[in-house]
Amino acid sequence: MDSFSFVGNSDIEAIEKLYEDYRNNPDSLDESMRNFFRGFDFAFRNFDHSGEGVVGKEFNVFNLIHGYRQRGHLFTATNPVRTRRKYFPTLDIENFGLSDDDLDVVFQAGKEIGLGPVPLRDIISHLKQTYCGSVGVEYLYIRHPEMVSWLKGRMEEVRNTPSFTVDKKMRIFHRLKEAVGFESFIHRKFVGQKRFSLEGSEVLIPGLDAIIEKGAALGIQEVMIGMAHRGRLNVLSNILKKPVRDIFNEFNGDQYDDSISLGDVKYHLGYDNSIDTLSGTVKVNLLPNPSHLEAVTPLVEGLTRSRAEQAYDKDFNKIIPLVIHGDSAIAGQGVVYEVVQMAGLNGYSTGGTIHIVINNQVGFTTNYLDARSSTYCTDVGKVTRSPVFHINGDDAEAMVYALELAVEYRQTFHTDVFIDILSYRKHGHNEGDEPRFTQPTLYKAIANHPNPRDIYAKRLLEENVLTKKEIEKFKNDFNQMLEAGLAESQKTDIVHIRPFLQDIWGKFRHAEDSDFTESPQTAVDKDKLIDLAEKINTLPADKKFFRKLEKLVEDRKKMVKEDRIDWAMGELLAYASLLMEGHPVRISGQDSVRGTFAHRHAGLTLEDTTESYFPLQHLSPDQAIFNIYNSPLNEYGVMGFEYGFALGVPDGLTIWEAQFGDFFNVGQVVVDQFISSAEEKWGLKNGLVLFLPHGFEGQGPEHSSARIERFLNQAAGNNMQILNCTTPANFFHALRRQLKRDFRIPMVVFTPKSLLRHPRCISGMDDLADGAFREVLDDEDTDPVRVKRIALCSGKIYYDLLARKQELDARDVALIRIEQLHPFPKQKILDVINRYPNALLSLWVQEEPENMGAWYYVKNQLPELKLVPVARLASASPATGLSGLHVVGQKEIIGKVFKKCHCELKNDYCGLQCVEGKTRAEILKQHKYFETPQRFSI
Repeated sequence: MDSFSFVGNSDIEAIEKLYEDYRNNPDSLDESMRNFFRGFDFAFRNFDHSGEGVVGKEFNVFNLIHGYRQRGHLFTATNPVRTRRKYFPTLDIENFGLSDDDLDVVFQAGKEIGLGPVPLRDIISHLKQTYCGSVGVEYLYIRHPEMVSWLKGRMEEVRNTPSFTVDKKMRIFHRLKEAVGFESFIHRKFVGQKRFSLEGSEVLIPGLDAIIEKGAALGIQEVMIGMAHRGRLNVLSNILKKPVRDIFNEFNGDQYDDSISLGDVKYHLGYDNSIDTLSGTVKVNLLPNPSHLEAVTPLVEGLTRSRAEQAYDKDFNKIIPLVIHGDSAIAGQGVVYEVVQMAGLNGYSTGGTIHIVINNQVGFTTNYLDARSSTYCTDVGKVTRSPVFHINGDDAEAMVYALELAVEYRQTFHTDVFIDILSYRKHGHNEGDEPRFTQPTLYKAIANHPNPRDIYAKRLLEENVLTKKEIEKFKNDFNQMLEAGLAESQKTDIVHIRPFLQDIWGKFRHAEDSDFTESPQTAVDKDKLIDLAEKINTLPADKKFFRKLEKLVEDRKKMVKEDRIDWAMGELLAYASLLMEGHPVRISGQDSVRGTFAHRHAGLTLEDTTESYFPLQHLSPDQAIFNIYNSPLNEYGVMGFEYGFALGVPDGLTIWEAQFGDFFNVGQVVVDQFISSAEEKWGLKNGLVLFLPHGFEGQGPEHSSARIERFLNQAAGNNMQILNCTTPANFFHALRRQLKRDFRIPMVVFTPKSLLRHPRCISGMDDLADGAFREVLDDEDTDPVRVKRIALCSGKIYYDLLARKQELDARDVALIRIEQLHPFPKQKILDVINRYPNALLSLWVQEEPENMGAWYYVKNQLPELKLVPVARLASASPATGLSGLHVVGQKEIIGKVFKKCHCELKNDYCGLQCVEGKTRAEILKQHKYFETPQRFSI
């Protein structure tokens, strides 16, 4: 047994040493030990101590108390439908060196639990009621004594047994009446329809009500909720007060109004409302979510953080995140661990989250014993040493008590708290599922088990709080209200989905096709840019910086003076200009402060310290907030967090950056379920920006491709912007454009690696001070009339093509860059193509294998051009692992654009002159466009 060494191991020498310390300096011991030795001294002075073992038994009782505090949760009465597993050793007194003969012996150790000197049987009774009743608690692993003492005092003072007023008991009953009545009504009226009912766990509703009420009394003004589908409709109706008319309409309706496109099932929808409490109004938000369990968890944290910063001056006492989990999901989904690990980090903390588990003790059909290795589904909470409460789902008062205690603890210590509701699922995974196929014994017990409302009503009858007649009237009145809502819902079959967070997003509209014909002006006055560059490149004189960083700053000053703006400088100037215009900027990702490739250096480290100086935080006293964070080493959790953050700050620029673009796919769920589709499903607007470093440079399969093809495969309508910029100026304008329109959609930018220091990848200050983002960049170094070959491309490959073109002085080859792949700028491309009336061949050139990259997408967008692809051979893996083979493949691609001349003209490259005037089919037939069978490209 893991116990205090001085008690559990009965080390007499250690005990004597502690006692000696107590006699010499009582303040050197903690309060509990001082109280113990005071009691021992009292007993020694006032009682016969001639017999042996009196001291030892006092310590044994102390050890017993510790045993209940530490392991009492293993022996609770918290499971309403199953017999608990057996754990050993038990808390029987014989395991602590005590016997029945000691039950009536008065022990000073009773002082430790606030009873004073009392018989052992009173101590045991107190401990059992506190730690082994309807509430089990794990908390002794917490390392902060003040937290442990706080919990110990609160729980032991009332024995974890609430004593509520009649008014409060009535409030609990009414919430149970609503929770049970709602499910029963739908079960009767919409037979066989999926709703993922809360039946068996209805105590959640009075519990959530208690959180909001208690939170309001403690200063909370906003609650952010994330939950899966089970019980969601009940929460929407009875906590967020969504009209039952609208919920029932979602069962009957067969089309959406103009506010939504494809929509989603009713148990995925979000909602927000202002709820009146006894202490004032509280804004309650329930985020929309997909079926992917726990995917919404990081969003809740991110949205809470942005609301705390934007609305409450980072006062986490005014906003609280609440995540409702399933038992299998919290134990099985890795993103939960990611989010829990983020809870205490500077860039991601939210002041503590209340985690509630609806513990049905089964996952779909999987028994809980097959769903996890840990004792409890909530054991992830011990990672951050958060207190965990296990509650009997039949005991509504215990539930309310525990959640009120959890909110108070969170408001006091700002850490996570976990609440495990041991309950059951009345039906199968959904209402059409047969659970007895796989859980016959459990569901036999469930079939005969009364619901929490009836259990509590019986209790109130026994306490003379309610009569049978009153109970029936309350139930019937509620049922009549539901009937009225159903009748109202049947007047229309059109479903309206209310926009989420309309109070924040009301001034923003949905994007239209016409929004992408021209980009808005995003230029910044040149003098302002020069001034901002000077501020970015000025270090405080009273601080000493790492020598190489000082040189970096000097090099940047020189760059500005010489009018050579590189990628990093263009990026920093975009942020600076937005900050000065009142737009907050937040960036996070692995190594984002410096940048994976050491280009950004947004934070400059002081010499011989861990302190950093962030120039973008010191532009002006009136500037907006700038924050940049190195994230923990995960993608799913952090990307989800930043998507949630962007939800709360539509006027801000929120960026998630991958270490290498390839790694975004660890967070693929966020891309699939939120970034690409949330607007069509839920009408959700979001302006999150993804930076995905992309480019084939011989670094292997996992450091080359950010999977452009995956994003383009999901691109439809105006759901997101997909960019692959090639100049610092265009990147500058793209970042500014994101906030200079009256709509927000996500933007995915495939950012460069080698181009960060490429001598040709520069812009002049005039390029930033004039114009706007350019979706297509034409080739200015051509003679349009002479151009025979057009090569369309996107991203880094342009510079490889440019180098060869300039080497050959091939002004009859036009290199056209598509900087925005989606929404596809088709008309702009055709307008550029029309500048070359004599072109005979149009190519699409990419570094990626043929089955990856943008080829198939571009081909489908431009069928009239009959493009010919120049790419690597189709393959399962994006790139080779050998740098030498990469170079060979790259040369083949460039060589096919500027292929050798085989005719009598003996040109440096084939200019297609020998077939001038022929049809394109004849050109391809006569010319061996693809030379000998190739190993690496087509």
